[in-house]
Amino acid sequence: MEPITAAEAAHQPLISDGDVQKRVESLIGRACRRQLWMLFTDDTDIQTSDVIAIDDYPTSPDDGNAELLAARVSDWMSRTDAANVIFVWERRVGERFTPADRAWAKALAGACRACAVSVRAQLISHRTGVRWFAPDDYA
Repeated sequence: MEPITAAEAAHQPLISDGDVQKRVESLIGRACRRQLWMLFTDDTDIQTSDVIAIDDYPTSPDDGNAELLAARVSDWMSRTDAANVIFVWERRVGERFTPADRAWAKALAGACRACAVSVRAQLISHRTGVRWFAPDDYA
């Protein structure tokens, strides 16, 4: 899939789950290393220009890691025009969710709810592509 330009992204709202997955496939694609990506959308579902990647995030959401991350995302969103966040968990393993994937997704979703951060989606970037991480997968 060909990467999308910033100009194209500024005019294509991410309305459906398919739109979100296609955008993540275009911007991030297959996993190259272990990191967490954050993409943001405004209140009209247009992706903002802010894209944040955290290299080698902690192995566990415990010890306040999820809460700290959610608080930082909340702070960032309060200073920008972002209304929603999309988390992309990049890691070089297969497409199956690991216990660590589920733990992080569940803990971060809960921490974001506590901070009033609207999570639009969570996806996994794995060694062969991108997979949607539906809320039922980590509830």
